[in-house]
Amino acid sequence: MSKLEPAPHPTFRLIPSRFPPIGLFDTVSTAADMEAVMELVGWTNDRLVADRIARLPVTERVYGRANSSIVMAAFLHAQPGGARFNAGELGAWYASATLATAAAEVGHHLRREAVSRSLSKISRTYRAYSARLEGEFVQICGKQKEMPEVYASDSYAASQAFGESVRQSEADGILYDSVRLAGGVNIVAFRPSKILDILQTDHFEVTVWPDRRTIDLRRINGGE
Repeated sequence: MSKLEPAPHPTFRLIPSRFPPIGLFDTVSTAADMEAVMELVGWTNDRLVADRIARLPVTERVYGRANSSIVMAAFLHAQPGGARFNAGELGAWYASATLATAAAEVGHHLRREAVSRSLSKISRTYRAYSARLEGEFVQICGKQKEMPEVYASDSYAASQAFGESVRQSEADGILYDSVRLAGGVNIVAFRPSKILDILQTDHFEVTVWPDRRTIDLRRINGGE
């Protein structure tokens, strides 16, 4: 496996504002309380969420600190088909070394949505979070030619297998090149307990066009 390195600090993540920052886990003080609150609000009625939390070690279920709900949601409410470095069985925390890289990542997916919906442009509002990622991360930056299947833009089959093997190892995640912004660095973190000092910062409106590479990033004063 590639060498291990610490993550850059701080890191940035953009989350659509349509997903409210519900503090389900933020004020829970014990593991027993967490289970009770989850059942009360119906999270465990969702079979997919219940299966995912069963796969998350008890020591990695974070609660009782600010924005722990945002972290848990990333692992429990992930896309069913997974993302680049995680399969659908359990989510992960994706972040970027700069806000510009984070915007490029979400802008890519917005552009795909605009194309699929035949829109002339599309805008969406995001909340920005900064976080400190502790631990040691597998460093694969600069290895796109060496690991083309892991960086493939049309298939996550190889990258998900690679990511899940890292999750099962002693490493805490992966540092990798952004394929959306030249020179950008992304991070995927697999240990919720090591995602720390999470702060909600500004709100941004991201606008993209299906026929342009341009991404317009506009700070919204006061948020939503």
